[in-house]
Amino acid sequence: MEAYLEIGQIVNTFGIKGVLKVKPFTDEITRFEDLKKVYICEKTGLKQVTIEKVSYHKDMVLLKCKGIEDKTEAEKYKGLYLKIDRKDAKELPEDTYFIADLLGLEVYTEEGRNLGIVEDIFPTGSNDVYVVKDPETGKQVLLPAISEVIKDINLKEKKIIVHLLEGLES
Repeated sequence: MEAYLEIGQIVNTFGIKGVLKVKPFTDEITRFEDLKKVYICEKTGLKQVTIEKVSYHKDMVLLKCKGIEDKTEAEKYKGLYLKIDRKDAKELPEDTYFIADLLGLEVYTEEGRNLGIVEDIFPTGSNDVYVVKDPETGKQVLLPAISEVIKDINLKEKKIIVHLLEGLES
């Protein structure tokens, strides 16, 4: 499992005092209020910054961080991602998983046929969709993350068991 979890992307600055405008990657936007620090993913590694203030603008999170005091400094981080220590992550409800933990898992049908690995996950509004790609053929299968399809997720064994509904596989 990943030691750090991605929680957002710095998409811009806000104002002239070094505030970072962040697109959150969490269902619970107020989650940022519980954080004392975040890591900015720079090319050279992770840079830890202390959060001084959290506010919101539309569907974005505005972060004021210690050491980022003006717009010029804040602009250096535009486009970079924010991570947190896994230990700082909120505990998830049962049968709920972090995307980072699902990516790369092998997917098998109930009959034991290997469909490939989870390459991507995207939200559709009502449920997420898992993009499963067969590394040998390049064929993709889109699986809705619903209980009728996703039968078991085993993070220890790094595999997912699915029931293919009619029409899911061509």
